[in-house]
Amino acid sequence: MAERGMRGFAAWLSGRAIVLFARAVTAVRPVWQGIDPGNPRQRVYFANHASHGDFILIWTVLPPRQQRMTRPVAGADYWRKGKVRSFIGADVFNALLIERTGADAPVSPVDLMAEALDQGSSLIIFPEGTRNQTDMDLLPLKSGLFHLARLRPQAELVPVWIENLNRVLPKGALIPVPLMCKVSFGTPLQVGPDEAKDDFLIRARAALLALRPKTEAT
Repeated sequence: MAERGMRGFAAWLSGRAIVLFARAVTAVRPVWQGIDPGNPRQRVYFANHASHGDFILIWTVLPPRQQRMTRPVAGADYWRKGKVRSFIGADVFNALLIERTGADAPVSPVDLMAEALDQGSSLIIFPEGTRNQTDMDLLPLKSGLFHLARLRPQAELVPVWIENLNRVLPKGALIPVPLMCKVSFGTPLQVGPDEAKDDFLIRARAALLALRPKTEAT
């Protein structure tokens, strides 16, 4: 029990340190558009994905109550590699780690996310499915967002755009580059009663792109 308590305290302390470090490096500020940040409703924050630090930046700017109930969804292959990553992923952020083995996985990622919502969590997900290393502003969205929304319509679907973090922590970099970042939260979406999957994914992608800074929009 004492060891578990010490591990829990270490996780809490590490979380505070990560938040302070993220704020120091990025001076991150949230922008809430059409959404009340303090509302305790269960949410699925879906965001653009360009860095392994993406979910950390989103989590950093959430109000404390939302932080406590929000779990990032991340790849197990990355966050279980090494003791430090495992501790950060599992203990600090209570991440929902997904085995990216496709059809061979015993439980589908969507079912795992639905189960986490049933347990009262909110989630941070990246529906592009992988980090965007292309010249496109945003990759096409995977169908998991649609299926999760169908399974658990009580959760608000909140589009989130992360600005600049790909420049702070580019792929392969070990030391972040200090740059100002912004996390913009948009108006929540819901799947229409008869809305087709492709129509919803196009609409969700458009909601993300609408949050881009005007200097990024094309």
